[in-house]
Amino acid sequence: MTTASHAAVTAEASNIDSSARCTLSFLIASALAWLLVSGLLAVLHLVQAYDASFLAHCPIFTYGRLGAMQETASIYGWAANAGLAVALWLLARLSGSPLRSLNWACGGALFWNLGVTLGLVGIALGEGTSTSFLHLPYFVQPLLLVAYAAIAVPGVLAWTGRKQSMTFASQWYAVAALFLFPWLLSAAQVMLHFAPVRGVLQAIVEGWYVQSVWYLWLFPLALAAAYYLVPKITGRAIPSYDFSALGFWTLIVIGDWTAGRHLVGGPVPAWLVSLAIVSCALLLVHFIIVALNLRGAFSSGGPVLKFVAFGLFSYLVGGLWDAVTCMRSVAVITQFTWIDQAQTQLALTGAFSAIVIGAIYFLFPRVTGQAWPSATLITAHLFTTVIGTLGLVLSLVVAGWIQGHDLANPAVSFADIAAHTSSWLHFALAAQALLLVGNALFALHFIRLACTKPAASGVSVFAQPPAMEASAS
Repeated sequence: MTTASHAAVTAEASNIDSSARCTLSFLIASALAWLLVSGLLAVLHLVQAYDASFLAHCPIFTYGRLGAMQETASIYGWAANAGLAVALWLLARLSGSPLRSLNWACGGALFWNLGVTLGLVGIALGEGTSTSFLHLPYFVQPLLLVAYAAIAVPGVLAWTGRKQSMTFASQWYAVAALFLFPWLLSAAQVMLHFAPVRGVLQAIVEGWYVQSVWYLWLFPLALAAAYYLVPKITGRAIPSYDFSALGFWTLIVIGDWTAGRHLVGGPVPAWLVSLAIVSCALLLVHFIIVALNLRGAFSSGGPVLKFVAFGLFSYLVGGLWDAVTCMRSVAVITQFTWIDQAQTQLALTGAFSAIVIGAIYFLFPRVTGQAWPSATLITAHLFTTVIGTLGLVLSLVVAGWIQGHDLANPAVSFADIAAHTSSWLHFALAAQALLLVGNALFALHFIRLACTKPAASGVSVFAQPPAMEASAS
């Protein structure tokens, strides 16, 4: 690539980044605000887990409502805003042109966060539902569906208006997430709330929605970032890239068939659970391909690559964990225990959040035109994320293992079970508090960068792209 063409590519990439500065900044700022809210609610929820008298006099902060608010703030507040910001930026870069119709995304982001706020207020006042991952009150859910569609408009236009016919794995995962979530949300709304199915079918649909949120929405958003960042930072092509299409379609086609893993031992047809067990085993093909494609993340690199590497490690461990715990002989012990919560934390805090945080550390300076002010704060955030996540997951696993064995013993009372797991829940609380501290540092660092004046035109802020690049992506 000649010097002139390289300068043109750099200028084009800068224009693509800066064109969506306001929209992406709002989405990321909203995501970080919800991340702090969900972290605080998680701390309060864990305190109530071993001290039932904590906030017992306050009806809006009962154990059930706190858990529902924390889950909603994590998924629809933090994960949705952050994931969409990363997806829009990636699709713009890989399309080779600035995002169009950003007014749709701005309006959609405003109404999305308004809907989530109203949803949390509704849950606190007792208007929430009992549906996992969909505790939002009925009146909020249609608003979120429309808002999400509006946010996705620039991403869809970037995909359809790309300059090259060739596509990349990052685009597949990002576009799949943009298209599939509205279908998932609308189907769940109809079958569970507006025209609810009856009897045990409700549990089946709920399990399908929970698994689909992971495998058809959140994980594709994270993998879109990983497939972009790993070759971008390392400067090396993705090994075994020909298998990436197989990995993508394996996740999309088989992912939601694993829903029955939540229903082991339940009053459902036995074939439904068997199908989920087989699907979890088949899905290991996807995890093996991801490990082969993105093994470059585990090489030496800066903090962004370390965040991505930890996220990929959590993702791969989580996939193997699902395949093991869905087995009937294991589920007898692990189901309905703290191990379920440990799996959720590994997926959300470890797999999704670590990768997306790494992507934000990479993209936001390019959007603002200024580097992060402090490398020490980034290192501190990485440390708290890794130690906090591992401590939280391991503490909940031990607590759940003890709880599962005690529940299988009729001689052990519930009071004894609570006493046996109390110390491990204290460790989990400390780990959750460490995560909250790290995320608070991240938010303060973000504010500091957002308030920094952009570098003057012509000043080199970032290292030049690797020589392997031949486009603005």
